[in-house]
Amino acid sequence: MNAYIEFEDKENVIYTVHYIYKGSKESGGDVYSSQLIGTQSYTYTKGDDFVPYENTEEFENVVIGWLEDSLNVEELQESISKNIESQITPVTEDLYFTWQ
Repeated sequence: MNAYIEFEDKENVIYTVHYIYKGSKESGGDVYSSQLIGTQSYTYTKGDDFVPYENTEEFENVVIGWLEDSLNVEELQESISKNIESQITPVTEDLYFTWQ
């Protein structure tokens, strides 16, 4: 996370959360996985509810809630699922020249 040291009379005001969203599936004895990496920006306005930063599991759950409210989780899940399915049942291949 990125945070302002001090902003609007608050300390450690988070303005960007970096995330990795992962998924996996077992098929035919193999495990296939995919992930999406991104960032989500937030803006604190004086007077809004403020949750002070803490290096705790409880605060981690607060941040996960922010992300779930901000991102289209179903779209992320669909993208990961499609990527995994294309690994299990490929529809493209890489072809190389054998002469060089």
